[in-house]
Amino acid sequence: MRNAEYVGLEDDASPKYDNFKKVSIIPLVFLIFYEVSGGPFGVEDTVQAAGPLLALLGFLLFPVIWSIPEALITAEMGTMFPENGGYVVWVSSALGPYWGFQQGWMKWLSGVIDNALYPVLFLDYLKSAIPGLEGGLPRIIAVLALTLALTYMNYRGLTIVGWVAVLLGVFSILPFVVMGLVAIPELEPSRWFVIDLHNVNWGLYLNTLFWNLNYWDSISTLAGEVENPNKTLPKALFYALILVVLGYFVPLLVGTGAIPLDREMWVDGYFADIAKILGGIWLRSWIQGASALSNMGMFVAEMSSDSFQLLGMAERGMLPDFFAKRSRYGTPLTGILFSASGVILLSWLSFQEIVAAENFLYCFGMIMEFIAFVKLRMRYPAASRPYMIPVGTTGAILMCIPPTLLICVVLALASFKVMVISLLAVMIGLVMQPCLLYAEKKRWLRFSMSSDLPDFHSAYHGDTESGKQRREEEEEEEDGFASQ
Repeated sequence: MRNAEYVGLEDDASPKYDNFKKVSIIPLVFLIFYEVSGGPFGVEDTVQAAGPLLALLGFLLFPVIWSIPEALITAEMGTMFPENGGYVVWVSSALGPYWGFQQGWMKWLSGVIDNALYPVLFLDYLKSAIPGLEGGLPRIIAVLALTLALTYMNYRGLTIVGWVAVLLGVFSILPFVVMGLVAIPELEPSRWFVIDLHNVNWGLYLNTLFWNLNYWDSISTLAGEVENPNKTLPKALFYALILVVLGYFVPLLVGTGAIPLDREMWVDGYFADIAKILGGIWLRSWIQGASALSNMGMFVAEMSSDSFQLLGMAERGMLPDFFAKRSRYGTPLTGILFSASGVILLSWLSFQEIVAAENFLYCFGMIMEFIAFVKLRMRYPAASRPYMIPVGTTGAILMCIPPTLLICVVLALASFKVMVISLLAVMIGLVMQPCLLYAEKKRWLRFSMSSDLPDFHSAYHGDTESGKQRREEEEEEEDGFASQ
């Protein structure tokens, strides 16, 4: 699928997206917050897996190794390519549409798997108050009802989702501020330094850290919906990074320091029990309510990212036209329906299985992002970058080494079952793209490139003689993939 072969979308294909209100910085900060974190719900397994000291160190060191590089790369690449599709466009520009499609498939599937967690976490926090939600038909009905309600919220518009994220974020953070104040007289600093290196579940520990501190790049798939993305996106990523790290570290500091350690108790929902011990039933109820609303926020933020990614891919001609059509609210209706269907199909998996499978697929996608980032730095150093990480090419390579090593560790620790399922999912993507090419050739499906979008190369890489030569070489490579 070569850009030169695409035709523009017809004027009546969907409502003109310029007519819809763009997302400003405050809602954007909380959308990032919910795409990455949503609060400390789900971090309990780090204490069970490794004890207090390693859990606390993990949420201080892991952001340096992983979150900061990923956020910086997202800021640079997101402002270089300020359009929906995000990382799919980056990889397509650097490696060609074939690998851009693979990136889109793996990251979309990873996002849908990730989104299947939130109904599970939602019900885990409520089942102590409503025991009937622990299993059986009531739980199935609750998952379906929650998924449908939140899907409808996404349908109504990204601006609504953004401001709902702000309200949910404030409500989710406040009870932990109160719990921290209540816990001050009970804190015993010696509890923070408990460590037993002979009793560490490294797989659970790293997977939980990785799951709670990744997805910074997800906001890039909404770049086309952001108000003045060249300035707004880097600032929003910076503020969200501070919010996320504090949102994890402070509650863990309180929970491990104020309560005698029982590692087996540190499972999903344990912060509600800690709140009851420290403040009473009213604080536990507040934490449970905050958890429920936090999972709502994470769900709608993730679904927004996933569905706009599909829209961005369709606007680039990588998916059929019907993925590019918008509802009267400016939302990608087909992408929302596909993402919601995936969530419902995957909601039967356990928490640990979902986290491990999501992490495995996400790792593959991140490797391609790092390669694309470095390759674009090397091949097109003079290309317009409204925000640029203040390091040269060597610095860009060095910055990617620690997170890449971490990816290798996460992949190596995956169970055989997760590895097989994830590799099968990758193979589906490798076959799917040639199948879509064949469907386009046979005119079974219509593909087109939006006339509002610039060509990858002429817009971002310049039209120098060397640039044209490189472009011709890349088009020959893409033709090679297409003919396979």
